Amino acid sequence: MKRAYPILSAALLGGLLALTGCGGRESAVEAGDRDQVLHLSIGAEPEGLDPHLITSVAASDVLRVLMEGLVSLDARDLSPVPGAAESWEVSEDGLVYTFHLREDGRWSNGDPVTAEDFLFSYRRMLSPRLGSQYAYMLWVVENARAYNTGGIDDFSQVGFQAPDERTLVVRLAHPTPYFLSLITHASWYPVHPDTILAHGRIDDPHTPWTRPGRFVSNGPFTLTEWRTHQHIVARPNPHYWDRETVRLNEVRLHPIASPDTEDRAFRSGQIHITKNAPPERITAYKRDRPEIVHSAPYLGVYYFRFNTEREGLSDPRVRRALSLAIDRESLVRNVLHGHMDPAWFFTPPDTAGYTSESRVEFDPEAARELLAEAGFPGGEGFPRFELLFNTQDTHRRIAEALQQMWREHLNVHITLVNQEWQVYLASVRGGNYDIGRAAWIGDYHDPNTFLDMWVTDGGNNNTGWSNTRYDDLIEAAARADGPEERHALFQEAEAILLEELPVTPVYHYRSAYLVSPSVRGWQANVLDHQQIKHIWLEPLEE
Repeated sequence: MKRAYPILSAALLGGLLALTGCGGRESAVEAGDRDQVLHLSIGAEPEGLDPHLITSVAASDVLRVLMEGLVSLDARDLSPVPGAAESWEVSEDGLVYTFHLREDGRWSNGDPVTAEDFLFSYRRMLSPRLGSQYAYMLWVVENARAYNTGGIDDFSQVGFQAPDERTLVVRLAHPTPYFLSLITHASWYPVHPDTILAHGRIDDPHTPWTRPGRFVSNGPFTLTEWRTHQHIVARPNPHYWDRETVRLNEVRLHPIASPDTEDRAFRSGQIHITKNAPPERITAYKRDRPEIVHSAPYLGVYYFRFNTEREGLSDPRVRRALSLAIDRESLVRNVLHGHMDPAWFFTPPDTAGYTSESRVEFDPEAARELLAEAGFPGGEGFPRFELLFNTQDTHRRIAEALQQMWREHLNVHITLVNQEWQVYLASVRGGNYDIGRAAWIGDYHDPNTFLDMWVTDGGNNNTGWSNTRYDDLIEAAARADGPEERHALFQEAEAILLEELPVTPVYHYRSAYLVSPSVRGWQANVLDHQQIKHIWLEPLEE
């Protein structure tokens, strides 16, 4: 899942900090503690709230407040727990999952949640005209890929069945050991059929059904307000099957541009929880206020894409030279203040027991030799490439560090270009970039979520890179009998990825955010998944 932090509007910043100048006035956090109103930073302005079209972490965080899939994840250990389905069975061969929906499952307008709703949702998600970047998340289902790519046009041939209103049967193309974790992703969320069709076709990606007052959800909260670049407001869903567990009266989700701004908003009592903490302040917080700092491994990688369709970058020797000239340890130490981990491979270490044996090192001498072999000795004649990043201070500082390293070690000159988040996304999707900043947060706890991105024409590839052997290995891993065989196939695939380097990893994430002591029920985990229905607030004693 993509992660980024766009610009905070002046209006929002002013609104967040206005109370700090009014000496005796109650802060938003104090009022929230009293009234059970949680103020939560989501980092970015969501690009939308259609679960079948969103790609960002921010949008996923909002949808977890509003929606519920067949299965949810326990925030303590990420084990699957019942969601819209109260129970399920798995066939002995691991190919057929039978889900039993709750009798009291309801949409926020009171309609029952049925198995037919899920069939409609999956047909929509896989519709070629919808153009979902995450449609491949459903390809583990029998014939789902063929339907999504136009090979067949009869949805009844796809491995979904609804024998009755409360039973959903899913037949997989091959055993998928991470399937129950996979279906907690937003791409598997149901949508309300009548709402979709009231605003357009099933496969129309440009309808206004997600606006407040129209959005019908099946999760613990409902969407009541969305003020762009200010806040999103959600209130309890009175029809939710587990409404008695919900203790919050309101959740306010704030899109805030940068860790520095989040830090000021937290210190001034305007938010309970930040999405990040400024790297340069984490050490001080750990020393002076350790109770508010939450830091843990986070299943994500910060990396740079190479547009392999650009002349020069089409040569793997050039891409490898640029990668070998990156001093990741220096960057983490000096730019990120040691609060991330240098990435020598793409998949984060110990992802469900898998760690890449292949590595990409800092070796400027080898980098210069490769560049000379590619026809650019000493950087002579090297094309004038641009490095694209979305507007945020940390991204700028990392880009400047890479620009300096490439100039120092390779004598090549890269121009830096920053764009606002939505423009940046459009540039990457359209291939209108040379080198582009990126980040990926695991959609589920398995190496496949990092490695299947790079198959030919993958929905999130956007590099132009293609390798038939790599594709075959990822396909074989999906059909492997057990973890040992799967991991061996992933090892070979990642070795190819790190040899040809259509992407170059820079660092692996560690989460570092601030949480008010009044927040109860918040759990740190490697996917940063929270069940907001289990969170409540306890006012602090004077």
